Amino acid sequence: MVHKNKNRANTTPAIGEVYLRRLTVDEALLKLDKYLNDAFMAGLYQVRVIHGKGAGTLRQVIREQLAKHPLVESYRTGDYGEGGAGVTIIELAQKL
Repeated sequence: MVHKNKNRANTTPAIGEVYLRRLTVDEALLKLDKYLNDAFMAGLYQVRVIHGKGAGTLRQVIREQLAKHPLVESYRTGDYGEGGAGVTIIELAQKL
């Protein structure tokens, strides 16, 4: 017999991405900073930030933060099949 998890709130999201949709700017920036630190410490090279399309305010603020974040090597808009304008792909700096 197969049991499905009815409470999906306890499921762990993919480690290579962070979901920031529907958060306030302050909540999103705090969560993003913690996630980037955790991803760097885990040795990840590339991660996805899911911020959604909406009015673009969250995307803009997130990218302003990424531009000055010491662990971010580069970032770009998601391509077709990656989430497009609702996603930002980040290349993290490498540990020495």
